Amino acid sequence: MIKNSVSSSSLRLINWYYPEQLCSVFFRTALPSIQPLIQWWFDVKEVDFLFAFLQFFTTQTASSLRPVCEPLTSRGDEEYADLNWDDLGYGLVPTDYMYIMKSSENEKFSVGELNRFGNIELSPAAGVLNYAQGLFEGLKAYRKEDGRLLLFRPEQNAMRMRMGAERMCMISPSVEQFVDAVKQTVLANKRWVPPPGKGSLYLRPLLIGSGAMLGLAPASEYTFIIYASPVGTYFKEGLAPINLFVEDEFHRATDGGAGGVKSISNYAPVLKAQGQAKSKGFTDVLFLDSKTKKHLEEVSSCNIFILKGKTISTPATGGTILPGVTRKSIIDLARDCGYQVEERLIPVEELMEADEVFCTGTAVVVAPVGSITYQGKRVEFRTGVGSVSQELYSTLTGIQMGVIEDKMGWTVEID
Repeated sequence: MIKNSVSSSSLRLINWYYPEQLCSVFFRTALPSIQPLIQWWFDVKEVDFLFAFLQFFTTQTASSLRPVCEPLTSRGDEEYADLNWDDLGYGLVPTDYMYIMKSSENEKFSVGELNRFGNIELSPAAGVLNYAQGLFEGLKAYRKEDGRLLLFRPEQNAMRMRMGAERMCMISPSVEQFVDAVKQTVLANKRWVPPPGKGSLYLRPLLIGSGAMLGLAPASEYTFIIYASPVGTYFKEGLAPINLFVEDEFHRATDGGAGGVKSISNYAPVLKAQGQAKSKGFTDVLFLDSKTKKHLEEVSSCNIFILKGKTISTPATGGTILPGVTRKSIIDLARDCGYQVEERLIPVEELMEADEVFCTGTAVVVAPVGSITYQGKRVEFRTGVGSVSQELYSTLTGIQMGVIEDKMGWTVEID
């Protein structure tokens, strides 16, 4: 009878014969498919044949397995990946490596490592699958004209993840571990960082409850992962103005919930309202507060700002609104440019009387809003050349890409 696990005798044989460098790859990839054959030949004592088979297998597959074990510098001669950099959207483009780090028994994260990008193994009983114990972040790496690589405020993402982990009863990496992992991931995928002005390398750090469990409780183990993908503009409109629908039936977050942290559980609930809006020709949805249904909160995945005269206003973060890194940066830049910035409750009626409206986020950067539709009424806003949103967008992206002097000390160069 064929067994579900490899026998100890076959394990000793593989370890004795198979080159040590390839052994772990062999067990992850090839061994499961030939295991029945190995077990059967052991049962009939045909060990000589098995030796011959393994010798043939090693010769034929070593070349295909070798890239997995080669140093990360094996692609050093390739400046860029083979990609049409003029046609980048915001879909997943798998890159070469991802970073993985696990929490240890003493509730701290051990040293992580780079792995080839691919699927991960996870128990069906993992906390993230059963109880949504998971967080994610988003940040970007940019290539300067001189080829050097820049990150934008990665420590802010690290601190926000730690804040979210505390809310979700999770163990999180330190700020130093987070930033170091991001740097390693960028360097390992350097050829996927778009040329200057063509886009950026989007980085998605994940923190998930990977420990198996049945009852509702914090997971026994946590896994931190970072993967990357080159991206262009987020909305299909590109840099053109977007059109928002104000949603007053469905809600993104409620008081006392987890809307103020980047929990994975915050995003699927917006899909129904977003899908309905898109089917009617809108770009996205702007949500109102769940208590009064009268005050602005967030767009599906970004913060909202309104401009009236020389005053820029944005909803205050009070537990239901995510404190975006781009949001925080725009507030500082606007004040530096002489605008009065207010963080407060914003009635939806005030939105409809604004001069300009724009969204901010890592993905969208600064997206001008061309129109808002609320309860059947559509209002258009100023956009384009000379608009405040365009001014702030140009300043922020100039800093991010190293074109404008970073007086704020926000960018981090990757050595």
